[in-house]
Amino acid sequence: MKTKVIIMGAAGRDFHNFNVFFRNNPSYEILAFTAAQIPDIEGRKYPKELAGENYPDGIPIYAENELPVLIKKFDADQVVLAYSDLPYAYVMEKSAVVNASGADFILMGPKNTMLKSSKPVIAVCAVRTGCGKSQTSRKIFKILKGKGLKVSSIRHPMPYGPDLTKQVCERFASYDDLDRYNCTIEEREEYEPYIDMGGVVYAGVDYEKILREAEKESDVIIWDGGNNDFSFIKPDLLITVVDPHRPGHEIGYYPGEVNLRMADVVVINKMDSAKPGNVEIVKNNIKNRNPNAKIIEADSPVTVDKPEIIENKNVLVVEDGPTLTHGGMRYGAGFIAAEKFNSNVIEPRKYAVGSIKKTYEKYGHLEKILPAMGYGKKQISELEETINKAECDAVIIGTPIDLGRILKINKPSTRVRYELEERGKPDLDDVLKEFLKGGVKR
Repeated sequence: MKTKVIIMGAAGRDFHNFNVFFRNNPSYEILAFTAAQIPDIEGRKYPKELAGENYPDGIPIYAENELPVLIKKFDADQVVLAYSDLPYAYVMEKSAVVNASGADFILMGPKNTMLKSSKPVIAVCAVRTGCGKSQTSRKIFKILKGKGLKVSSIRHPMPYGPDLTKQVCERFASYDDLDRYNCTIEEREEYEPYIDMGGVVYAGVDYEKILREAEKESDVIIWDGGNNDFSFIKPDLLITVVDPHRPGHEIGYYPGEVNLRMADVVVINKMDSAKPGNVEIVKNNIKNRNPNAKIIEADSPVTVDKPEIIENKNVLVVEDGPTLTHGGMRYGAGFIAAEKFNSNVIEPRKYAVGSIKKTYEKYGHLEKILPAMGYGKKQISELEETINKAECDAVIIGTPIDLGRILKINKPSTRVRYELEERGKPDLDDVLKEFLKGGVKR
């Protein structure tokens, strides 16, 4: 008798767990995936080309709210939760839903889901979306490249396109690659900074294939984690980033606390803009959960390309979408820049159209910030329309990319930039020197 399983996901960890553990496992039958967090995933199939010979028709993807019906319809034995950035109360609520419907509730761990690499791997993870993991990964990339090493980054999946068979193993080394793969705004936010540094980023659906391709051109691999998930690849060095703007979240979210407890190094980011009391709360939680971890203190200073167009002006602030939505932040670097230059931040909600309007309905904590949602051409068009309808003097772009390359904005705009700057010792260079003493074959 095969164990019948439904996998709850968001087009990332769910597909990975299936590929590495369930796909060719004769003891299990995957009945369905369910989808949350990311729009327009449900109603499709995990294609037969990726699902393997045991699933000649592919695997259907349903909306998560159908889960109780699906458990009973398929007589499911287990439900595996396989997405991230979730408060503990939410996780156990899902457990209650699953158990009340008669099935076991499962959380899979590193032993059964991490791939092993032939090259040294540095994993950069976080306790929440929006902690500053990306600028930490970029800083590590620069340090390693400066030491003459060939470095590739493997990014947590964002396969949101309509045909997953075209996203099995993606390599990004130029802006043309971004256009060729029809990247979403969220993808561009992660890939463009590496391309600007002369780097290579891999992502996609099948991380066994992705890892083996990256190994061919790398001395060292950086796992650039996303959505506070833990690494898909077994790390030789794990660096976890925490955010003192959200004290307590490092011990209240799944699987963020997993990353905290496993970390070799913990980076406390954004200390320059956080309250000292909140920093102390975070420090105490790190020491209580992982007393052997090295702690690096760091700032993320904000700079503005053209401050003169926003100073003392009415502005619309556009921030990184995932940080504001499932990351739960009420503001980001763009809002901090607006305060720095005494800008009056307008409320964008009344200008929202289409799916952008629905985003505000779903995430009620958003007030003065416009999330840069762009999971497809239609949503990108609705984001552009929302920005252009807004009555203001200028637009502050707080995303990691220049939205002006994607959108036609009808008013002056300026980018906000932020990079990691460590305070004192130890710093990332110290940590990497110690790591490289073990020997990296070139």
